[in-house]
Amino acid sequence: MNVRTLQIIRPDDWHLHLRDGSMLRAVLPSTSSLFGRAIIMPNLKPPVRTLADLRSYRRRIEAALPAAGTFRPLMTLYLTEDTDPAEIDAGAESGELTAVKLYPAGATTNSDNGVKDIARVEKVLETIQRLDVPLLVHGEENSLMMREASRQ
Repeated sequence: MNVRTLQIIRPDDWHLHLRDGSMLRAVLPSTSSLFGRAIIMPNLKPPVRTLADLRSYRRRIEAALPAAGTFRPLMTLYLTEDTDPAEIDAGAESGELTAVKLYPAGATTNSDNGVKDIARVEKVLETIQRLDVPLLVHGEENSLMMREASRQ
């Protein structure tokens, strides 16, 4: 029998909430010491909706990183019904955009700006597909979230 071992030395985190401010500064040192890269969730207040927002958030993340680290934040945009497909084009072309996150409106933390009517984001979804940008879907049913909130 031939036994093979796979050792993952520096894994990636594919769903990271850093938030901002003091929470960002508290979470990032631990995360960056364990992981090489992470998909950064864009559901801040206000959300990361444009490339300008993405660049600003990335700068805040980079400023909070320990000096000797090699951690790489993989940035995402928050899909809204007002998202301009040109933002996706520009982000994909520049390499700054790793993915787009779709939150159903009201489904989770800071999802107030999420999608209520999927038909209103059709052009953006077509752009995402054409450019082969990953679409990350928050697949939570709103009615379940409401039941959870009512128990607290």
